[in-house]
Amino acid sequence: MQAEGESMIDTVVIATDGSESVERAIVVSLDLARKFDAEVHALYVVDAGEVESSPETLRDELHAALESQGETALESVHDHADRNVVTAVREGNPAAEIREYARDNDADVVATGTRGRHGENRFLIGSVAERVVRTCPTPVMTVRQLDPGEA
Repeated sequence: MQAEGESMIDTVVIATDGSESVERAIVVSLDLARKFDAEVHALYVVDAGEVESSPETLRDELHAALESQGETALESVHDHADRNVVTAVREGNPAAEIREYARDNDADVVATGTRGRHGENRFLIGSVAERVVRTCPTPVMTVRQLDPGEA
C-alpha cells in the first residue's frame, strides 16, 4: 500500500537500440514519466555477442560503430524529453544488462519497443524485448511502433 501523495512510478528506464521501432516507446514512456513526475533513465546496450560473433578484423570497428549508435540513440531520448535524462551505455547481453540496470536503479517500469535493429518485420516482438518481458522482475511496457496509416 502506498502512502497518500506518493507516486506509483518514480523511475522509468527506457531501453533503446536506436531503431525507428523504439521512437513511439520513447514518446509513450516520457508521457508516463511526465504524468508521475518520474525520473527518466535511457539505456543502450552494446551487444557483446554481436561483436564477438563478427570477424575478428572487424570487431573494433563494429564496437566503435555500436557505441556511436548508442550515443545517438541516447541523444534521441534526451531530445524528446522535457526533463533531465540519466543516460547509460552498458556492454554485454542486452536483456541481462537491461534487467540488471533496472534492478540497480530501482526502476518501477522498463519501456522498450517491440521490434529491434535486426529486421523490423522478422518477429512479432524482437528477441531482446521478448527476453526482457520474460525475465525482468520489474514491470515491462512494450510499445509497438505504428505502421503508416495506423496513427
